[in-house]
Amino acid sequence: MNRTDTDETDDTVITTAPAPVPAPPTHQIRALHTESTVTVYQAYAPEIGEPAARTGRFPAAWKRDRMTWIKPSFLWMMYRCGWATKEGQETVLAVEITREGFEWALRHACLSHYARGVHPDQASWKRDLRRAPTRVQWDPERDLRLSPLPHRSLQLGLAGDAARRYADEWTVSITDVTEQARAIHNLVRENDLAAAESLLPAERPYPAGGELVAHLRA
Repeated sequence: MNRTDTDETDDTVITTAPAPVPAPPTHQIRALHTESTVTVYQAYAPEIGEPAARTGRFPAAWKRDRMTWIKPSFLWMMYRCGWATKEGQETVLAVEITREGFEWALRHACLSHYARGVHPDQASWKRDLRRAPTRVQWDPERDLRLSPLPHRSLQLGLAGDAARRYADEWTVSITDVTEQARAIHNLVRENDLAAAESLLPAERPYPAGGELVAHLRA
């Protein structure tokens, strides 16, 4: 009797686990940005925030001779203002500024603290800090529950000429995003983190060349 051997088909599906997503660098600027603008966040009392959003310009009551801090990270802003619940920070603004202005601020910035290897000595750092119109500090980035993450988020302080340029030259638009912040917060409290994440701004690494941030890595 002739016998025909038949190969059996192996239907086993071999799956490969996705490669782990690499952790962001410790010092990296992440922001919502376009080819010409960068969005930063601030929180104010309604008497400042509401007219700013309504007119697209900071009102006269906004002090141009005081240091102001801008934050490209939406979640760090939420950490700072407590999801728009802290007194004097009930109105969250998304301020769209020119990339030209943002990069000017980075080029003219000094770290807000002394960093060995970045500054020759503490005296040099103090001298640079006094002269600089902008300063930078890197604080732990936050997750949706506002817990700290291993990588850092940029905070940019503007004083003097930088603050005036920010308010009167760099600002392209001002949007009140308080309701967006509250909606995300409500979803976090309901433990619907996927839905909360879907409402976050699409922040991605900002293409900052070495000349922009080399002197700002603590």
